[in-house]
Amino acid sequence: MKAFLILEDGTVFEGIHIGADREIISEIVFNTSMAGYLEVLTDPSYAGQAVCMTYPLIGNYGICKDDMESHGPWPDGFIVRELSRVCSNFRSDLSLQQFLEENDVPGIAGIDTRALTKRLREKGTMNGMITTDEGYDLEAVLPKLKAYTTGKVVERVTCREKYVVKPALALADNGPLSGAARFDASFYEKGGREPRPALVKELNGAGLRVALLDFGAKGNIARSLAERGCEVTVYPAWTKAEEIIADRPDGIMLSNGPGDPKECGGIIGEIRKLYETDIPIFAICLGHQLMALATGADTYKMKYGHRGGNHPVKDLATGRVYISSQNHGYVVDMDKLDPKVAVPAFINVNDGTNEGLSYVGKNIFTVQYHPEACPGPQDSRYLFDRFIEMMKEAKGGACHA
Repeated sequence: MKAFLILEDGTVFEGIHIGADREIISEIVFNTSMAGYLEVLTDPSYAGQAVCMTYPLIGNYGICKDDMESHGPWPDGFIVRELSRVCSNFRSDLSLQQFLEENDVPGIAGIDTRALTKRLREKGTMNGMITTDEGYDLEAVLPKLKAYTTGKVVERVTCREKYVVKPALALADNGPLSGAARFDASFYEKGGREPRPALVKELNGAGLRVALLDFGAKGNIARSLAERGCEVTVYPAWTKAEEIIADRPDGIMLSNGPGDPKECGGIIGEIRKLYETDIPIFAICLGHQLMALATGADTYKMKYGHRGGNHPVKDLATGRVYISSQNHGYVVDMDKLDPKVAVPAFINVNDGTNEGLSYVGKNIFTVQYHPEACPGPQDSRYLFDRFIEMMKEAKGGACHA
């Protein structure tokens, strides 16, 4: 069946329908990862967007449900050059086509994804429609595309109630944690992946309790902490700061998530209260942006964002460069930073944009990229160890409030 991708500038790509048989309007973004399409699909940060994979062949190793970063896919649509109909992987549970159909995700294959990516890079991220209607009226479609917004997508992706991830569950047989049922705490008692003891030398976080605010958290954030011995309590995005403080965590993590950070007005106010405590805080991606907004800085929308597993970031303290996994369309404005509050800690080597902040006089550091990877390189996993050391130092000193 024919399918069409219509962009808001009037460009039309003709291809082949894949996935669910329905029409969608969404923000069109591209991801440059060569592998990890399942982790991309199940990353809640893509809620409200349709993802174009730049690698030309997608789906060749099928779908392994243990590799999911949440309970299901979040993108509105999926765009590929060629969809592999054959899965070559002993771990595969089903094909990508079956996964898209079962989860009601429409898509399009057979288009020139390189041409699409170049257009998005030249003109910036655009809204678009995926449709199988060969009689579409372009003049009627374009106003609908221009009117689309992702809205308050954090409310869609956050967990519905607080739950606890025990460290033993990350290291037991048939563990560690998987994100395959992120909203079902009982999942963590059922096991998931094979153990990966080689990734963690020792349980350096044993005895520490971490509060993870879920703005659309990928499963590997809680898993990365639990593998190190931490007990992680996951809170819905709208949780009041007073509740978190009353639970007396040793540290707080602010997770990744989708959408414009400025849409999270109420959440920003609660983060300000957390900032004013002495509790160590580590924030990733959207959490990094929200902490910046909570402390008087500003954010802006990038032309086409950073999405992929090959983005170089430079540690300004050491001069060392790390290859990172990224997924964001907004960035902290370094020109609006108050140096008495926060200073740049990392920058993007490609375009010089901010990739992390260190907060003056506070046990707080934040990064724009994804140290938990999935998909992508694991160069930055050491940041979880740095957070643990910060918690240990604070636990031996001042009180939390």
